Amino acid sequence: MDILSCQTPEIVRKEIYVYLLAYNLLRSIMYEAGITFDRKPIRLSLQATRQHLDNFSSKWVDKPRKRVKKMYKTMLKKIADSYEKRRVGRVEPRVRKRRPKAYPLMQEPRAVLRAKMKSA
Repeated sequence: MDILSCQTPEIVRKEIYVYLLAYNLLRSIMYEAGITFDRKPIRLSLQATRQHLDNFSSKWVDKPRKRVKKMYKTMLKKIADSYEKRRVGRVEPRVRKRRPKAYPLMQEPRAVLRAKMKSA
C-alpha cells in the first residue's frame, strides 16, 4: 500500500480546515468593518476584503503596534467602502445559450467523409 494514499484523507481534511479558517477570518473582518462603520456586513464584498487583507498584511511586518492598529483601521474603512448597493430589477434568466447543432457528430476521419461527399 502506498504511503501517500494512507495520508491523503488527513491531508485533504487539513486543507479543508485551512480554507474554512481563511473564510471565517475574512467574514469576521467583514463583520468588524460593517459594525465599525455602520454598514451591513452581509452587503460587504468578500473579494474586496480578501484583496485589502492581502495588500495591508504585507505592510504590517516590522511596524510598531500603534502603527499597525492605525493601518488596520484604515483597512476596515476601505472594506466598509466596498459596500454593494442593492441592484433593484436585476434579473438573470436561467437559460442555455448554446443550442444543439443540427449536424451529426464526426465519427470517421475527415478524409473518409470527404471521399463520401465527393462520390455522392
